[in-house]
Amino acid sequence: MKTLALKLLPLALISFLLFSCAKEDDGIYFDETAEVIDTVNVTYSDIELEILDLVNAHRAELGMKALNSLDIVSGVADGHTNYMIEVGQINHDNFGERAQVLMKNAKAKTVAENVAYGYSTAQGALNGWLNSDAHRKVIENPNFTHFGISTKSDNNGRNYFTQIFINK
Repeated sequence: MKTLALKLLPLALISFLLFSCAKEDDGIYFDETAEVIDTVNVTYSDIELEILDLVNAHRAELGMKALNSLDIVSGVADGHTNYMIEVGQINHDNFGERAQVLMKNAKAKTVAENVAYGYSTAQGALNGWLNSDAHRKVIENPNFTHFGISTKSDNNGRNYFTQIFINK
């Protein structure tokens, strides 16, 4: 038993040194290879403009500052809306990559996302988000300063929505 303990002592010492000297991990990672976006010019549809207005009207009712729309955020949202249509379901797949792109290109400090599916009106989509605690908290977060939206229909006419919020 004593021999086994002596054999394991160097391994334990090396493990202690490796892990005890490590910098504390804050869980925030930034991929230096995140996509660089030069210019994004977005033409907003009527339903997208209405969602932007409705979100700001809701925030105003709560005494909150209006959010500024930002084309680069809408462009990133548009990419995700296309992806959801391609896979045929709403999701937050690859959110980390979208967040990194916005951190690098829009100087975002924090990023959040709401997605929706199937609503035929801007008010319907907003009501769906506001009826969900998690989605409502994103919309009502006082730290966000900018947002973007993308709404598209699939081949069957079902609407997909991606709304992204950032703090600059």
